[in-house]
Amino acid sequence: MLRAQERWDEAVSEYEAAFQLDRNKASALWCLSFCKLHAGPIEEVIPLAEQAIRLSPRDPYIGYPYFLIGAAHLLQSRTDEAIVWLEKARSAMPAHPNSHAYLASGYALRGETERAAAELAEARKLVHDGRYSSVAHVKLYRAPGIPKYGARYEATYFAGLRKAGMPEE
Repeated sequence: MLRAQERWDEAVSEYEAAFQLDRNKASALWCLSFCKLHAGPIEEVIPLAEQAIRLSPRDPYIGYPYFLIGAAHLLQSRTDEAIVWLEKARSAMPAHPNSHAYLASGYALRGETERAAAELAEARKLVHDGRYSSVAHVKLYRAPGIPKYGARYEATYFAGLRKAGMPEE
């Protein structure tokens, strides 16, 4: 509930407690990683998601830790690494629009504009609320970590979406 309410710091404490109660609960780790992507420190996202993958490599939700690793790499300007993980996330959960949007951003930052445009089109196709129609809408629907990581998102994710062809408004 705390995660759904975007009360990231409180959710972090609860997921840490859940993991302490069951050290094999991979979902607690990737949920903790998700909260750290939003609340910080962002440097902890990848090790937590990797641990979740090691604990449950055949997890039906394996795409989520893949996505988190990719998103963290993208936000840390490690575009090539981000793309590897975001492609894994897209393969594991093709109906997840965020994987396509982050991948569009990564491809665009790497100069692969056709691939970026295709991923952005797929993200738009998967949702019907207009959230990927403009950068302003992405920020309105879900601006994770902003303002805490606002500059990081602007320099990476949003810059890539703009290069992929997403208008500002």
